[in-house]
Parts: sequence; C-alpha cells; structure tokens
Amino acid sequence: MSDLDLLATFVEIYRSGSLTAAAQRRGLTQPAVSGQLARLERELGEPLFTRGSRGVTPTARADDLVRRVGAHVDALRSAVSGVDGRAAFAGTVHLAGPAELLTARVLPALAPLTTRGLRLRVSVGLAADLLAALVNARLDLVVSSVRPTDRALSATPFADEEFVLVGAPTLVRSVDRELLALDPVRALAHLPLVAYAEELPIIRRYWRSEFGRRPPNQVAVVVPDLRAVLAAVVAGAGVSALPRYLAEPALSAGSVEPVHVAAVPPLNTLFLATRVGGLANPSVALVHDHLLDRSKHWAGL
Repeated sequence: MSDLDLLATFVEIYRSGSLTAAAQRRGLTQPAVSGQLARLERELGEPLFTRGSRGVTPTARADDLVRRVGAHVDALRSAVSGVDGRAAFAGTVHLAGPAELLTARVLPALAPLTTRGLRLRVSVGLAADLLAALVNARLDLVVSSVRPTDRALSATPFADEEFVLVGAPTLVRSVDRELLALDPVRALAHLPLVAYAEELPIIRRYWRSEFGRRPPNQVAVVVPDLRAVLAAVVAGAGVSALPRYLAEPALSAGSVEPVHVAAVPPLNTLFLATRVGGLANPSVALVHDHLLDRSKHWAGL
C-alpha cells in the first residue's frame, strides 16, 4: 500500500465526514478504510478525526493536512488513473461569502476553473444568513468569517485576514503621537468613525484587542459594505479598521495612512464551510481545494 493510498483515503474521509461514505467512494470495505486511517495516524503520531454518532469530525491536524495535500492528491490520482477530472469541471457550485473578499480574492482565484468549464453561482451576505442557507442546501460552499457551530456543517480554516486602522492623511496628522503612546483611547477619541454596522463589529474588535476597551468615538457613517467604508475614509469622513487586503491599495497610493500600528495586528480566521459530506461532490471539492491551495499565496490578507 502506497502513501498515496493512505492520503487518498484520508482526503475522502475528510470530504465525506464518514468512514462508510469514504469506503464507498474508494471502493473499499469500511474495515480497510479504518485500517488505512489508523496506519496514517500512527505514522503522524496523532489523531486526525474524532468519532461520533453522526460521523467523524476533523482535528486541527487534519485541517492542516488537507490544506497542504488535498489538491495534490487529486492531481496525482488523476495522473495515475488517467482520469482528467472532467466530471468536476462539468458541475455547478453555489458559492457565497462576504462581497468584499469574494471580489478581491476569491473570484479572481477561481477564474482558471471557470475557463475550463466549471460554473459558479455566487451569492453575498452576512455569515449567519449564508451558513443557514448552507444547512438548508441552498448553497454548496460558504466563505465564512465565523466558524460554524451547526453539527450539520464542516469547516476548514484557510486564511487569516489582518486588520489595520486607517484614516485620511489630514485626520491622521491630527493625532497627538506622544499621547497616542501613553493613552491611545484618549488620543484617538476625537476621530469620527466609519463603520460597517451600528454594532461596530470590526472597529470594536480592534479597540478591544489593542486598547482593552470599546471606542468612545462618535460614529459618523454606517454603511454595510467595506468598499464603501474605505471610500468614506479616503474622503475624510472618519477612520476605520479594515482588512489589509482591502486597504492596501489606498495605503500604497497614500490616500489613507495608518492611524495606529499594532505590534501584532489583530487577525480573524476565515473558514471554508460545507455540509458534512458535501465534499463528496467533485465540483465542490475542486473549488474547496483550489481555494485552500491559492490562499497560501494571499500574503497580507
């Protein structure tokens, strides 16, 4: 038995969420699949799944392993078997996520798949709404900014978004730098905020992470689109905490500047969420693994 066999079985278990389903897809008996998994876990020295009444749940080690080997296993199996993967490229995947991330990173990354025939139907929205649609089978794959808690869903961490606090140069220059070092909340309190929502989800997280409290600042603008938030910040309406991938072009152009530089920038982990067993669909697995592979090159996300 080759290492490719072990890894191929592992990938099928991960995608299907079940030893039984993986055995069917691999053309093996369930004891054989269990034995292959046990051998791979012995070689790695740690478990890859926890067993439950509704199947198996991947460990963090399994998440990392599938992120590194999934797409390569598919390519090797296709090369060995002579299968060109046409079935996967012939399908349609219903994909959803935050509009800004889909626009800046996800859809450009998936363009090579669509040129080979894969069809995408894309929705945007808030994580809670999209995950509910995923549970109800209205979607196949969700790029989520929160880890799903529903047991019907499986999630793979695939990228970290880094947040930066930015403002137009005129506002940034109004900050007392000495006071910023001593009492950053007071030094920044005069700056109006531009927020994604009334609850200030990203801004509040930045203040609590860096300064240990909520921002006392006046909220000047609330608009539920981070691209519009950035546009308002560039125009001088206020400051905001934004994902670096979105703010980087404006930072490079000098139209915004860092208001505060965090020693360790606040991060938020993004997940690829599917229904348990959803990766048994070859088209969904193709998109899932392609995004895992491409995300390795998203420096400064």
